[in-house]
Amino acid sequence: MSQDSPGAVALTTKVILEPDDSQRLAALCGPFDQNLKHLEKRLGVLIRNRGNVFQVSGPERRLKAASALLSQLYRDTAERDDIDPDVVHLYLQDAGVDELLAREAETGGAAASGSDAPVIHTGRKTVMPRGANQVGYVRAIRENDVNFGIGPAGTGKTYLAVACAVEALESQRVSRILLVRPAVEAGEKLGFLPGDLAQKIDPYLRPLYDALYEMMGVDRVNKYIERNVIEVAPLAYMRGRTLNNAFIILDESQNTTIEQMKMFLTRIGFSSTAVITGDITQIDLPKGQKSGLVNVRDVLRDVEGISFTHFSSRDVVRHPLVQKIVEAYAAFSDAEVHGSRRPRDRGRPADGAGPAGRTRAGDAGPADDR
Repeated sequence: MSQDSPGAVALTTKVILEPDDSQRLAALCGPFDQNLKHLEKRLGVLIRNRGNVFQVSGPERRLKAASALLSQLYRDTAERDDIDPDVVHLYLQDAGVDELLAREAETGGAAASGSDAPVIHTGRKTVMPRGANQVGYVRAIRENDVNFGIGPAGTGKTYLAVACAVEALESQRVSRILLVRPAVEAGEKLGFLPGDLAQKIDPYLRPLYDALYEMMGVDRVNKYIERNVIEVAPLAYMRGRTLNNAFIILDESQNTTIEQMKMFLTRIGFSSTAVITGDITQIDLPKGQKSGLVNVRDVLRDVEGISFTHFSSRDVVRHPLVQKIVEAYAAFSDAEVHGSRRPRDRGRPADGAGPAGRTRAGDAGPADDR
């Protein structure tokens, strides 16, 4: 087979690493098989092992690359006591994995994930994306480390991000989930709410909690929160942290400043996935302050490994009226920008008033009644 075709994905090969040394094999796999998971995520393959016998499944070219990398890394364990994710990352770069994936995309090999819509398996339910945008969004999350979902309310961008996070946690591709939100209110004030900053923003993360409860159950979610497997944090608490082996969701990102967005994006460590969701039509920042989400579209749009999925009113999956409401607001905003608002929207002139709404000379107007 000369190239990977969408219909022939599940090839399997066996790699036997010699000598059979348990200490070197442990260094190769890393703590909790972290290095193997890193290879799986970057190459889109499945790696299983028993002792020094490794079984690799995936598209032909990716399978060959994974087998070669396993052999190279194992040879390296003869000189290293352990192998960190950054070493695996460097080997992947040296092997030209990014170029391999780019060539696949050009020849159609990247579509090997199948023509059918991807299915997300969580603990209690199976989630299937609807429509081309949602399908592309889920595939992008699975293939890229940093993903942006931008669009109006009700398009499923946050729900699907939570589903992908739960799936990654259940399959042990990540060790924890972080839910992050900027502490900006939609016209309300946080100050009167009890507790510290984390407790104040907790009610605003209720949509994320609802999705988690639906997919994992209330008791399990609460247990994971107690153990910090699921962490809820204000964006302000992210500074100085490095988030390895985690699935991070930044919700309501339209309310981040440019500096906050840069700070958040530079927290991402090895074997981590970040999904940033937001709606640029609902920015609650102080007037004159530019949204970090609006800025980041221009700054990072050409960076490899980062995906942008733009949703529209056609992707709304809530009540049919929600789609009409979104479209109506969009049309009204466009009319304001182009100066084509109807006269009644500008304020109806008083009877007998001139073009500017002022009373003509000699006529009595409301201002005369004092």
